[in-house]
Amino acid sequence: MAGCCCLSAEEKESQRISAEIERQLRRDKKDARRELKLLLLGTGESGKSTFIKQMRIIHGSGYSDEDRKGFTKLVYQNIFTAMQAMIRAMDTLRIQYVCEQNKVLFSFEQENAQLIREVDVDKVSALSRDQVEAIKQLWQDPGIQECYDRRREYQLSDSARYYLTDIDRIAMPSFVPTQQDVLRVRVPTTGIIEYPFDLENIIFRMVDVGGQRSERRKWIHCFESVTSIIFLVALSEYDQVLAECDNENRMEESKALFKTIITYPWFLNSSVILFLNKKDLLEEKIMYSHLISYFPEYTGPKQDVKAARDFILKLYQDQNPDKEKVIYSHFTCATDTENIRFVFAAVKDTILQLNLREFNLV
Repeated sequence: MAGCCCLSAEEKESQRISAEIERQLRRDKKDARRELKLLLLGTGESGKSTFIKQMRIIHGSGYSDEDRKGFTKLVYQNIFTAMQAMIRAMDTLRIQYVCEQNKVLFSFEQENAQLIREVDVDKVSALSRDQVEAIKQLWQDPGIQECYDRRREYQLSDSARYYLTDIDRIAMPSFVPTQQDVLRVRVPTTGIIEYPFDLENIIFRMVDVGGQRSERRKWIHCFESVTSIIFLVALSEYDQVLAECDNENRMEESKALFKTIITYPWFLNSSVILFLNKKDLLEEKIMYSHLISYFPEYTGPKQDVKAARDFILKLYQDQNPDKEKVIYSHFTCATDTENIRFVFAAVKDTILQLNLREFNLV
């Protein structure tokens, strides 16, 4: 202690700064240990971005009127994208329009299908009366309905029916997207989106990366210090092909990606949570599109939702070579806020239990 009395003012200040730096480093280390990094993975259109939106609704600030107004143009663009996809598919699938006014007559410029086909979707910011009437008449056409029923044969957003059956509301001048409209908007994720939210004094940092093949090479930057992987599977994709390659089954691609992810050395210490998403679409589709037609190893009954769900879950569980590693699974509907609220409460408890000591929670 006597030596301390002989320190110059400069040396005392240097010691004070060093001590403060040490304290700050300890605080930073403690803070870092109270942040959980959750990496959202899955192939394109599995529901990752919708899940992030739900976290904002359930655990964040939600979407104000002004926020929701910002989605208006995207809702319109989703409608045109869907209708154009069906018009193109009418040609490729050689389906005839049933209503006379919907047949493409190049001499009549305002004819419905041609009017919609010529719209530049990226420039859409409003709906004209002519466009709305054309969309309504097309959607009511039995030929278009047949085309919609055959949507597994081409690329069509899951939200198409949701928006098109509600076109009158959406076309109103006073239209402001609802929370459900926002959840249903489809915009492919490019790059990396992070969404941090605070739960019980712990930061959950959720990271969403693009699911399309072209986006996956960017994932490498997200691999450091991942607490948990949440991998999303679209249950309804068992009979669909990839947007990038029209002879590859979407679920086979998803399954292969899941195996790659869970066997990465980066993730040996990360817990794995499997969200079998779009359970509502599976329940609808399984009644007319039979699982055995796409997965011959399926031995369960046709039109049996539970048997189909259990079979698909086992497909993914079988990709795990480490039988000691538990895969936590949940059946979800990412557009259903109450379902996601319930499921994520269970996920949060699982993650916290697995990290009690590491994050000073005991």
